[in-house]
Amino acid sequence: MTMPQNRPLTDLKNIGKKIAERLNKIGISSEAELRKVGAIQAHKKLKAKYPNETLPVCYYLYSFEGALHDQHWNDLSVERKQKLKESIS
Repeated sequence: MTMPQNRPLTDLKNIGKKIAERLNKIGISSEAELRKVGAIQAHKKLKAKYPNETLPVCYYLYSFEGALHDQHWNDLSVERKQKLKESIS
């Protein structure tokens, strides 16, 4: 069974109210918009919006990637996490 592609952000795994609010502030308010932007760009946009704040990689980058694949961020493979980290450095 395929999941709908345009659920509210808070219906996605790893995306709670606070993260959804922050995504809204950078113009991402639905699953479809997050898919269009992608995990890496969403993370980069948040870093740009909140430059003085330390954004834990697991709370944002991994959470977004997991949300797009309907899995908990901690279940991403070590290799995938490494590639994601490399993409933002």
